[in-house]
Amino acid sequence: MVQNQLIRRGIESKKVLDAFSMVPRHIFVPKAYQDWAYNDHPLSIGQQQTISQPYIVALMTEALDIKATDIILEIGTGSGYQTAILAILAKKVYTIERLTGLQDQAKKTLEKLNIDNIVYRVSDGSLGWREQAPFDKIIVTAACKSIPEELLSELKEEGLLVAPCGNDLIQELLLIKKRGHHYDRKNLCACRFVPLVTSRRR
Repeated sequence: MVQNQLIRRGIESKKVLDAFSMVPRHIFVPKAYQDWAYNDHPLSIGQQQTISQPYIVALMTEALDIKATDIILEIGTGSGYQTAILAILAKKVYTIERLTGLQDQAKKTLEKLNIDNIVYRVSDGSLGWREQAPFDKIIVTAACKSIPEELLSELKEEGLLVAPCGNDLIQELLLIKKRGHHYDRKNLCACRFVPLVTSRRR
């Protein structure tokens, strides 16, 4: 997976590649799909949610340029696979999931790997985690129509945020850098994510 999907498609960060080599992806998917866990496509994890394809997880992770001292907010724990990668690279990860069953399963899997620098919350991720803000990096792992203002406000100065934005048909993976009251934006690629589950009226 690392050689054929990530390196060949342009992922260059050694620390990101090393993190992917350390995390057994198959334990984050249902047993029925474990034979396909290392293929370059998303897989269902139940409750109409998916684990993203390895390349997209790597692209988002590399774009964040994670430092060992970083405190990260993850919106959408999902399977916990992206959470594991982040936790290996960063000092601490605060992860929010709207669906209790998904986060419970992810937590069990992550604890089996003895990853203990993660704090969990079941909540509406679009509202952020004000008590722990500001964050060095924020990652959103489900599609939103626009970046919630709460998340932008919880980003440190010069902090980075990566998120898929758009409607159910057309989405762009955005990298945002905070500069005072302004936000530099860069389109990384077209993408397709499941919608962010929130309590807001849509």
